[in-house]
Amino acid sequence: MSTTTQHPTGVTAIRPFHADFAGEAVDELRRRLSATRWPTRELVGDASQGVQLATMQTLVRYWAGEYDFGRLEARLNAVAQFKTRIDGLDVHFIHVKSEHAGALPLIITHGWPGSIVEMLDVVGPLTDPTAHGGGGDAFDVVVPSLPGYGFSEVPTSRGWDAGRVARAWAELMRRLGYSRYVAQGGDVGAAVTDTMAIQAPDGLAGIHLNFLRRQPPEITATVFGGAPVPEGLTEAERAALAPLVRQFKKGYIAEQGQTPQTIGYSLTDSPAGLASWILDHDADAYAKAARAFLDGSASGGLTRDAILDNITLYWLTATGTSAARIYWENQHAAAAAAAQAPPEVSLPVAFTVFPGEIFRAPRHWAERVYPNLVYFNEVDRGGHFAAWEEPALFADEMRAAFRSLR
Repeated sequence: MSTTTQHPTGVTAIRPFHADFAGEAVDELRRRLSATRWPTRELVGDASQGVQLATMQTLVRYWAGEYDFGRLEARLNAVAQFKTRIDGLDVHFIHVKSEHAGALPLIITHGWPGSIVEMLDVVGPLTDPTAHGGGGDAFDVVVPSLPGYGFSEVPTSRGWDAGRVARAWAELMRRLGYSRYVAQGGDVGAAVTDTMAIQAPDGLAGIHLNFLRRQPPEITATVFGGAPVPEGLTEAERAALAPLVRQFKKGYIAEQGQTPQTIGYSLTDSPAGLASWILDHDADAYAKAARAFLDGSASGGLTRDAILDNITLYWLTATGTSAARIYWENQHAAAAAAAQAPPEVSLPVAFTVFPGEIFRAPRHWAERVYPNLVYFNEVDRGGHFAAWEEPALFADEMRAAFRSLR
C-alpha cells in the first residue's frame, strides 16, 4: 500500500513517505465495481431522494473502465510527503517549503469527505506564486491527513476529536521548526483550525476559515437545539440560516455523529456505496460532481478524475469508517462542553465566503464569534471544497488574508 523510509533518530523522527498502491488492490476494486448491485431508480426527477442512479452508474463505469489508477499515486508523489509519530499516532503530511524569501508557514487542514487530495493543486500557487502566473507573498505549506484519513494511522482508542488534532498540529509545526505560523481550514478542518485558535499554542499568529464552524449562540440554538428562529434577523441572516438548518439534518451528519461503525460496513465493503456517500455531502458540490460525470463539464478543479482521486484514496486506504468517526468524537466533545461558556478567540481571524458554500455566513456572525476579525471577503466563485474547486482564487485569498500578519 505504501512505503516509508525510517530515519534512525527515535520515535519523533520525520520520515519521508512514498505512496505505492498495490496492483492487486486496484484489481479487486475493479472487480467490486463490476459486481455492483444497483437499486431501482429514484422516484423523482431531481436529487431530493439522494444521489441519482444515472450519476452513480456513469461514475462506476468511468471508475472501472477509464480512470487512470496511476494518476493518484503520481500526484501524491509529486509533492514531498512525510510521516511522524505524535501522541501515539503516525501522522502523514505534505510539507513543501518555498524558495521565496520571507515565506510564511501555513498549515491547512482538510475536512470530510475530502482529504489531502483537495489541497494538491494549491501547493504550487502558495509556495511559488511567480511560477503560477501570479506574484506576491509565498508560503511554506504543511497539509496533514487527519487521523484515520488517507495515510495517517487509524486511532485504536477514542478521543481523537478536533481538540486533540489541534494539539497534534501544534506539535507538528513545532517539530518542523516553525516558531511562527498561520493555520487554515474548512469543514472538519474549520473545527480543528478554530480549536487551534482557542488553544492559542505558541507560534500560532492567526487563522483563516472558509466555513463558519461556530455561529452566534441564538443561531446555534435554532440549528442544533430546535429553538424558534430569532426575531429581528436581517435578510442576509435569514438567507444563511435556512440552508444551515437543512444541512444539519443531512443523514451523514446524524449517522456519522451517532453510529459511524454502522455505515462503516457499507463504506468499507462497497466502492459504489462509498462513492455515493461521499457525493451526497451538500447540494452545490453534488450538482457539480453530477455534471462532471454526466456531461464532463468540470467546475474548476472538480473534474471526474480529481473527484475519483479523492474517493480512490478513501477506498485503497480502507478509511471510510475511521474517517467518519471524527463526527462521533466531535459530537461527544461538544456534549461534554455544552454547559461551558463559549470559548473566546483573541488571535487574528480571517474569513472568506465562497458563494457555493453550504451557507453564506454574514459578516455580522463572523464578527460576533471572532472579535478580532482582521479580514472578511466574499468572492464570486467556488463552493464548500474551495481549495479543490478554485485553487488559484484560494491561494489569492490566503495571501490577502494573512498579509497583515507577515
